[in-house]
Amino acid sequence: MVKKANNKKKNKQTKSDTDQQISHKELLKSEELLKQAIADSNVDDQFKRIYKILDLDEVEDVDEYEVRAAVNYENLEKFLSYLKKEITLPIIVTGIEDMGCFGWEELYNIGPGSKREYEKLKKKYPSFRDKYQLLCFNENYDDEEGLYVEVLRIHDKKKFTLTLADLKTVEENSKNAQILDDYAVWHTNFRY
Repeated sequence: MVKKANNKKKNKQTKSDTDQQISHKELLKSEELLKQAIADSNVDDQFKRIYKILDLDEVEDVDEYEVRAAVNYENLEKFLSYLKKEITLPIIVTGIEDMGCFGWEELYNIGPGSKREYEKLKKKYPSFRDKYQLLCFNENYDDEEGLYVEVLRIHDKKKFTLTLADLKTVEENSKNAQILDDYAVWHTNFRY
């Protein structure tokens, strides 16, 4: 009889453990759903901000948004005007990745390029790892590369003209960070 009581106790523990595992799985699933809802909300909010910058508040058809929000000279002009009004200078920026205006670095970061040669070239060319002071927005732009900015590399005071879509602010969670991210997302996702 003692064995039966112990077995019943084990069965209760196993059942309780199973219930805890199920509720833990349900909790994880609900957390994942919540994270996805937040991510979706942020994307929707970001696209709403982008559409507002481009004066597309009144468009009713989703496909029309994509067509009218395309990266082109007219929309680049709208974004440039918005950025000049909304970005607070001075702002310290850095590269997003070794692509775009920093594409020369890819050979050395994931390719066969030598570390010694890379260090030498980084003195001459801008690196996505460097920090820059954004000086001003360049009035010249094109529909492929987008907007250009004039920057001053902080450690050696060299000036460069870089593509804005390849830059992010070092101040995370700031108004400037959000604005630059909105521009980069627009420039990346709406080029056709």
